[in-house]
Amino acid sequence: MNEYRRVVVTGMGIVSPVGSDMKTAWDNLVSGFNGIGPITYFDTTNYKAKLGAQVKDFDPLAYMEKSETLRSDRFAQYAMGAAVQAVEESGVVGTVAPERMAVYFGSGIGGLNTVTTEIGKLESRGPHRVSSLCVPMMIANMAAGMIAIRYNCQGPALPAVTACASGSNAIGEALRLIRHGYADAVITGGAEASIVPVGIAGFINMKALSTAEDPNAASLPFDARRGGFVIGEGAGALVLEEYEHAKARGAKIYGEVCGYGSTCDAYHITAPHPEAEGGARAMVQALTEAGYRDGESVYVNAHGTGTPLNDAGETLAIKKALGEDAAYKALVSSTKSMTGHMLGAAGAVEAIVCLKVLKTGTVPPTINLLEKDPKCDLNYVPNQAVRASVDLCLSNSLGFGGHNACLAFRKV
Repeated sequence: MNEYRRVVVTGMGIVSPVGSDMKTAWDNLVSGFNGIGPITYFDTTNYKAKLGAQVKDFDPLAYMEKSETLRSDRFAQYAMGAAVQAVEESGVVGTVAPERMAVYFGSGIGGLNTVTTEIGKLESRGPHRVSSLCVPMMIANMAAGMIAIRYNCQGPALPAVTACASGSNAIGEALRLIRHGYADAVITGGAEASIVPVGIAGFINMKALSTAEDPNAASLPFDARRGGFVIGEGAGALVLEEYEHAKARGAKIYGEVCGYGSTCDAYHITAPHPEAEGGARAMVQALTEAGYRDGESVYVNAHGTGTPLNDAGETLAIKKALGEDAAYKALVSSTKSMTGHMLGAAGAVEAIVCLKVLKTGTVPPTINLLEKDPKCDLNYVPNQAVRASVDLCLSNSLGFGGHNACLAFRKV
């Protein structure tokens, strides 16, 4: 892809169940800290699933005026927190013309807290009690809009809404925006805050959530005991920038976004394709753009949800994309074992993990991986982080609707 402009990451921010700043979150992921615990936002007595990966240490007032918090859903507050961290670290504002700066920020569901609250008002107190801010607070594009307003980004400001692939698709489309000359910098990522009664009930009734009550026996990617995912929440944000511009201003560079694949299974609204063809094609597209060569050391941050179908299918996709020999040599881990499944935020947070792996040479583990499954037979970095010199990192995201996204990263 040498004819295209190169794209690098110059700032990152995170709000997550394992920490709401980069240092805390990364240290916890490397140490195998489990961010899962009992849901405390509402009474789960009548719910089969009682665990979630909640954000625990986030203060929106550190990033927003109080009046802004009253006009925004929790998902948008998480987005703003992560975006402010990333932008401040990057120092990009003021170095790019407003019309050359964009925002691509994903969310799988958007303002579900707001929807729940306002429907409650409608049913108990009548239509005149529904907030005049209900619509702007609930719509999934509002995180992108608020970030654009904050930083005067007058280029495109769009959400990606592709379920669990939303964060990754936002980053991938931001990559293309800069590559093809439509922007010089993009604030991108994903956010979600769907730990609310209707969200939990809906996932329970489709049998997607783990019903375990022990946090260490709930989110079990690639383990034979796995029985569903644990819902998480939070946000991840990255500043993508054209390489020559970043280099000229002396910006800190985490790594290069060097490949992106985006496909659809076109098979089923929730189940992955049994032959993992779409996931494998997305990985091959990203590998091809990244100029992958046989013998390179590869780390894959797996989608790794802990559902029976996903983990076996993703293992097959990795083998098809890399070839079996290279797949068995690759390091693969699922940080969802610690963060839970952050839905629309997952791909963004997991992209950050890939960039930290490149920068630090440390690969975080898949915790609580104790019982082998014959269908999941790769090296999933069980239970303990490992040191490794990695040439290429891949981040997989596979969403309801058959959406598959894969991002590839290299050192600069």
